[in-house]
Amino acid sequence: MYYTNGNYEAFARPRKPAGVENKQAWLVGSGLASLAAAAFLIRDGQMEGSRIHILEEAELPGGACDGILRPDIGFVIRGGREMENHYECLWDLYRSIPSLEKEGESVLDEFYRLNHDDPNVSHNRATLERGRSANTGNRFELEDEAALELMALFFTPDAQLYNKTIDDVLGESFFRSNFWLYWQTMFAFETWHSALEMKRYLQRFLHHIGGLPDLSALKFTKYNQYESLIQPLVAYLQQNGVQFEYGVRVRNVLFHFLPGKKVAHQLVLERHGQPETLELTENDLVFVTNGSCAEASALGDNDHAPELDLESGQGSSWELWKNIAVQNPAFGRPEVFCSNIEATKWESATVTLLDDRIAPYVQQVCGRDPYAGKVVTGGIVTVKDSAWLMSWTFNRQPHFKAQPEGQLVGWIYGLYPELPGDYVGKPMEECTGAEICMEWLYHLGVPESEIETLAREAASTVPCLMPYITAFFMPRQAGDRPQVVPEGCVNFAFLGQFTETPRDTVFTVEYSVRTAMEAVYTLLDVERGVPEVFGSVYDVRCLLNATHYLLDGRKLTDMKLPLPYKLALHAGLEKVQGTTLEELLTTYELI
Repeated sequence: MYYTNGNYEAFARPRKPAGVENKQAWLVGSGLASLAAAAFLIRDGQMEGSRIHILEEAELPGGACDGILRPDIGFVIRGGREMENHYECLWDLYRSIPSLEKEGESVLDEFYRLNHDDPNVSHNRATLERGRSANTGNRFELEDEAALELMALFFTPDAQLYNKTIDDVLGESFFRSNFWLYWQTMFAFETWHSALEMKRYLQRFLHHIGGLPDLSALKFTKYNQYESLIQPLVAYLQQNGVQFEYGVRVRNVLFHFLPGKKVAHQLVLERHGQPETLELTENDLVFVTNGSCAEASALGDNDHAPELDLESGQGSSWELWKNIAVQNPAFGRPEVFCSNIEATKWESATVTLLDDRIAPYVQQVCGRDPYAGKVVTGGIVTVKDSAWLMSWTFNRQPHFKAQPEGQLVGWIYGLYPELPGDYVGKPMEECTGAEICMEWLYHLGVPESEIETLAREAASTVPCLMPYITAFFMPRQAGDRPQVVPEGCVNFAFLGQFTETPRDTVFTVEYSVRTAMEAVYTLLDVERGVPEVFGSVYDVRCLLNATHYLLDGRKLTDMKLPLPYKLALHAGLEKVQGTTLEELLTTYELI
């Protein structure tokens, strides 16, 4: 497997890999990474779909990319997916997946036209004082000290950030900035999360720094991610004969460790509760999604709070990874990520507005008619003075194909669910759906005399407490996440958010699809390059443009720098006079 860029190989169709007709694939889990791997096996590996087996413990595919109408409690979405134009592997996949909406178009065609005609932008990124705009004005408000700290993090070698937290490398002035408000709530970072992952995000999305305050960098699907992304992919796989088996829990993959190679030789599983073993040869390719951010999620309803009934580290995906990892150090260290639920949990809630009584308050904040079928909030609206650090969003409506006319479905989340709310006075994690809705309505500016009535009569809210939702952000070092194909493995690969691939960032659909592509291309030796992560971090134009926005339009010479920095800056500016660099600095309004 190798990386490439440009469109030369992107448009090429690889030849059929040698011996692929004698191989079959076993994919453990049916999240996006696993489904994508199956699609790459068919499209680029040219494996017959009937030789591909997807083993899933749950009753439905999709993993964390969910969206469902539960007859007993209503619409449920545990989270949403934000996308951008440089998700190279995601778009490489979906250019080949037929749309379920428009005959003759791909999912990429559908997505492109939607976002071309209705581009995303937020008119009001944050509020305070019960629905009043926080007037962040697309400013980052980074003090010079904080800007220098951020720059230092950007250029720090990975090894120097192993096991360090964000607050190990960034100070209090940074955490007071609008930059941190935008960043923390958009990506769900906490101060105790990995400084290394923070750096990766900075470098990965450098080209979108200017679109961070108003979320114009983002693109969204027409419906929830399950109906827009998972269903078309599953339909494609089923049409190609892929075998989906539900009610199957894989407990272990056993290996033979031979000189110079590692061979998966047995799957240990339970099929509908009955133990079973499956013998494997080197022609059986095994793909395991190790770990899960959505593992053991607990749902409540309008009248009940969710209840977690597990200890840190429990959950079938974690137990499978632990059973694999104990066999060899190359298989990673799952305990790094799943051993502290208090550090990795937060809570979301799906709110369904049953009539039009609450909609005017939504419209007042976002400045758009939520019933218009176009962008509504344009991404999350963060309640800056919320004890829970609550954010909420309404995407294009209807958000579900089955959504009745006149209803709106939105999403709420809180990064600090353990703290008492400002209105309900209880921790979010102890609240019923109605109580979470009350807290939201309070911060939306609904008169207090109407809050409880509207929360119980005009809305239905389904809370979801997720113990491992940011487990992949825990501080780490080399080796904690295994390589997609660990060294020496001839028929085995890891997939998903807890594997290691260079430069890309977890908690994205791109990471799932990229690891799937790398796994398939490696094990089948596909003669086509995997698209590299977009190289904005190496583009001086992107670097200068990001600097312009991070300084809120100030000139470099306006910064209050320590004397050594100031002298170095002036010396550098003198040296670039009359050069292309001076032209670039002028173009990006830095001088």
